[in-house]
Amino acid sequence: MKNFQIIKALSSSSAISGLNKESSAMFIAGGTNLVDLMKKNVVAPDKLVDITGIDLKKIEFLKGKVSIGALAKNSQVAEDASIKENHPLLSLALAAGASQQIRHMATVGGNMLQRTRCAYFYNTDMPCNKRVPKSGCGAIGGFNRMHAIFGTSDSCIAVHPSDMCIALAALDATVLVESPKGKREIKFTDFHRLPGNTPEKDNILNNKELITSVEIPDNNFNKNVHYLKVRDRSSYAFALISVAAALDIQNNTINDVRLAMGGVAHKPWRLTEAEEFLKGKTVSDAIFRQAADLAMHGARGYGDNNFKLTLAPNAIIEALTIAASK
Repeated sequence: MKNFQIIKALSSSSAISGLNKESSAMFIAGGTNLVDLMKKNVVAPDKLVDITGIDLKKIEFLKGKVSIGALAKNSQVAEDASIKENHPLLSLALAAGASQQIRHMATVGGNMLQRTRCAYFYNTDMPCNKRVPKSGCGAIGGFNRMHAIFGTSDSCIAVHPSDMCIALAALDATVLVESPKGKREIKFTDFHRLPGNTPEKDNILNNKELITSVEIPDNNFNKNVHYLKVRDRSSYAFALISVAAALDIQNNTINDVRLAMGGVAHKPWRLTEAEEFLKGKTVSDAIFRQAADLAMHGARGYGDNNFKLTLAPNAIIEALTIAASK
């Protein structure tokens, strides 16, 4: 690891100013992903701006929404009694992520910005367009068991690793950011990018923008919800497939529904076509199976990950079935 400077910011404005003075500077909070990347020489910032001293840790229930500070710890949000009661899908997704020790360090904003766990991205001896643009994609034609089946390109088939982000995409969250140009709001489903020809760009943040909070609008998804994570081992492991399912059921009829998947795309993958199909339908195994079939439109395997083409619809059916049974 090369030498670097670290400074501590005590306000959003000073953090943004500190980043603005150095082209390779980066924010650091929990550091659960960034430090690993620095150790592997995947990233090598000249300066880190420590933002842990900024007052962005609150969880506030406001009129029509909940606001979660970007520096709130994953464990803090997952274990918050009001989050469990009003947004249980988020709590379930967070509890499924990483290990307890990492959840005690990782922050909401950092979770959103974590990089892919693609082995070719981490191995600096291998080609990777995300790490070195235009160098090639080792996963295409290589070992790609963990890789994407939706939204891929000839440049990249890596997947987004977060569990939390799958739930936030399903819950129509909004990301609030600040920069020298002021503040702006970003729909969560627009925040992360598909790879296209620029897979090195994970999201639509500008270089000097700081995530300050995430907001979730009030909803009726406080009972019939489930977060299903299929992985190689039940302890610390990233998802082969994950499904966030939230249903608003009245008299066995689905009034509203939210579905999103992880482990399948470069970003959290929202299943809008399946959602629209399910609205107004009576709960049944057959309806869930049809929705799962719709959700798989456009899916493509790359060899080692072909099993996901079968696993994914089965996971959707299971997640919907469990959610509806609560």
